[in-house]
Amino acid sequence: MERIKTGVIGVGRMGQHHCRVVANQKDAELVGICDIDAQVAKETSANYDVPEYKRLDDLLEQVDAAIVATPTPTHFDITMQCLERNIHVLVEKPVTEKVEDAEYLASYVQQNGTILQVGHIERFNPTYVELKKVLDKMSVIAVNFRRLSPYRVSNKDVDVVVDLMVHDLDLSNDLTGREPVMINAYGLMPFSNTPDHVVAQLVYNNGPLITLTASRVTEQKIRSVDVTAGDAYIEADFMNKSIFIHRGSTGEYTGKCHNGVSYHQETNIERILVPNSEPLALEIRYFLECITQHHKPRVSIWDGLRALRMAQDLSKLVNEHNYHFSRQAQLMMRETELMHGYSHPSNR
Repeated sequence: MERIKTGVIGVGRMGQHHCRVVANQKDAELVGICDIDAQVAKETSANYDVPEYKRLDDLLEQVDAAIVATPTPTHFDITMQCLERNIHVLVEKPVTEKVEDAEYLASYVQQNGTILQVGHIERFNPTYVELKKVLDKMSVIAVNFRRLSPYRVSNKDVDVVVDLMVHDLDLSNDLTGREPVMINAYGLMPFSNTPDHVVAQLVYNNGPLITLTASRVTEQKIRSVDVTAGDAYIEADFMNKSIFIHRGSTGEYTGKCHNGVSYHQETNIERILVPNSEPLALEIRYFLECITQHHKPRVSIWDGLRALRMAQDLSKLVNEHNYHFSRQAQLMMRETELMHGYSHPSNR
């Protein structure tokens, strides 16, 4: 079978990984790359012994499929250029910067029939795949997602909700298959003028209650989810590929000791075997299978749109709450000034 001629558009940090994986796929041939950074493009071209294209049009003339790993604000224009040429696309998340652009892509793909897969890579994480199997037999009460990163290695072209939390919003949508009846979010902006640390909640009729924390100011990289179910507590670590199920916890006071009264607790802990597979390789392999075997994308444009819409709604709530807090602080300061008969320099 002839291999799918594939190009990578944008060879920054994530694009480099895409190049590596595509170059090692038996069903794909990496035929070229394109990036506005001439030095990065030249080095990548040499590393993989493929042409670098200065003009996107020139690359698109050579490919059957393209991976778009450029900054988010460029996703829509580049993806549209591919789709208009009937080139299949895997576009990194978030699918676009604006909801209306994602809506347009969804409408276009529905009429055009070209494959458009959105890069919500956690759907392909073996830990999440196994976690879904575990939860399928349980009554889920609450879910707690945590996605935390240090500031210096974080993406700054969008806020932390659209950059990081959007992953877990997509997983929430996939787990529940429903729209929440209420959402809320609060955040802080310690390092930038957009939210850097956000906590959000999604409330569903009859549960579950989902809490999401996304941060780019945490000095430890964490990708985890904890689930409270009717008869178990589940801990899943996406980075370390581990799942632990805690069942049948019992506790009792066992008598006095030199520190006072001692307490003993027993829990049955079950560890789930998680395959040691690379999520990006699974994601790209599935994208190629969608093209050759006419599968529907596991993460469709509609999934990407739904996650983006929810992320932007949460970002709006964060900004509204921050404005409210800011106004409240100003009013409290003004009241203090009137009580004590002085004026703060910022109010003069």
